[in-house]
Amino acid sequence: MQIPLPPLPRRRWLTRTAALVLAPAFVRHARAADLPRFALGVASGQPRERSVVLWTRLTGDDLPERTGVRWEVARDERFTDIAVRGDEEASADEAHSVHAEVAGLEPGRWYWYRFEALGQRSASGRTRTAPAAGDAVGARFALASCQRFDHGYYAAWRQVAASDLDFVLFVGDYIYEYASPPTALRYHDGPLVRTLEQYRARYAQYKGDPLLQAAHAALPWLQVWDDHEVANDYAGLQGQHLEADFPAQRAAAYRAYWEHMPFPKSMRPLGPDMRIYGRTDWGALACIHAVDDRQYRDPQACPRPGRGGSNTVRASDCPALLDPRRSLLGAAQERWLAQSWDPQRRWNLLAQQTLMARLSRTDAAAPTYWTDGWDGYAPARKRLLQTVVERKVPGVVVLGGDVHAHFVADLKTDFDDARAPVVASEFCGTSIASHGMAQQRLDRWLPHNPHLHYGRSDQRGYVACRLDAERFEASLMAVERPQDPDSAVNVAARFVVDARQPGVQRA
Repeated sequence: MQIPLPPLPRRRWLTRTAALVLAPAFVRHARAADLPRFALGVASGQPRERSVVLWTRLTGDDLPERTGVRWEVARDERFTDIAVRGDEEASADEAHSVHAEVAGLEPGRWYWYRFEALGQRSASGRTRTAPAAGDAVGARFALASCQRFDHGYYAAWRQVAASDLDFVLFVGDYIYEYASPPTALRYHDGPLVRTLEQYRARYAQYKGDPLLQAAHAALPWLQVWDDHEVANDYAGLQGQHLEADFPAQRAAAYRAYWEHMPFPKSMRPLGPDMRIYGRTDWGALACIHAVDDRQYRDPQACPRPGRGGSNTVRASDCPALLDPRRSLLGAAQERWLAQSWDPQRRWNLLAQQTLMARLSRTDAAAPTYWTDGWDGYAPARKRLLQTVVERKVPGVVVLGGDVHAHFVADLKTDFDDARAPVVASEFCGTSIASHGMAQQRLDRWLPHNPHLHYGRSDQRGYVACRLDAERFEASLMAVERPQDPDSAVNVAARFVVDARQPGVQRA
């Protein structure tokens, strides 16, 4: 069954949306000298069967402490058939962000939305609801991550916005906290980010990019964070540099993250705590289990002296790698995921942050692992995959990012046993813009990891995913010229997973 497309041709709508992103429309009586109030665009997220969350943030230095914002949702692009409208209050305490929770919608259909405040009207956005619970409707989505602003332009987002998709699944590193080096392609505003105001400013800079705005305006998003939304390689309440005030920094970062994403009010963080893990059902066919691999993890094993964060170590030199008490997700989240797997749906998609498959840098005689990813928590990985086996969970496909490379893998409970059965499939997408390692380096590692079908660190882009009752198809998208916002984006490779058995095959 095909999801109906909107009546307005998609590319024509996107052209109009892009123009509005750059120049928000004014309500009839607004003064021409007014500052733009919707300069950061609009977004939607958390698509459910009958609801969605709409987001915007008011801009301008002269904003009142509190101001009303009206929103409306229509069944047509011209807003002649209004489905629902309502009012929110934007306050300085929440960076004048708006999180409108729209309910009472029809399942499995497209809607358009917009905001009005202070005499101005925002650009319009396009969103959709999830299919009804009993409908076995397929899904088309983009898997994306890692969009470091000063490393490259966002041609990948232009392609996503123009593609025939249902939603974006973003798995972390929406912003980067670093100051830019002198050789940067384009520069981060300000120094290394640590305070609430600095995080807010960094999000505003990223959200000012017109191609990112277009991707938000075109599709609803589901998303989780990774480390750079706070600080590189943090683990729980421990920063890479073992800062005494790190809990306060994490609280500021989580607050700014919520303020700038289409999340409901119920997800607003409490101090340094914010639950982002949860489940989204896509009709009767699939469910998406989104997890958090930062907030609850044990610190990385065998760090460098005097530091936290990641390291690359020989397994024989780091016994903690085999400690079954250590967890990447934390005990409570591990239990939640074990209970969330759905044996009734054809597909169980696990949206998480990084590469789950083992990636040894050296041969099996003396394996070497990076401790920040799942290789640093191998017993926890085995527990997760063993639960998939024991509960006979169908169609498990793990989706990740973080490592700035396209990886395609078969997942096993025992990577040391060549005869061990494949229990799940994995697609780890490369970065939207963040630099990757030298391909020659990765080429040296691949022979030590025969379960990896593909590994390319020299490609920027995303993964275009499509699933139906028979198969999951992944197209690895690669930007030809990452330093050109108008670059072409091409299919580098295609892989499929048969719904009847785990494991990845070339398309």
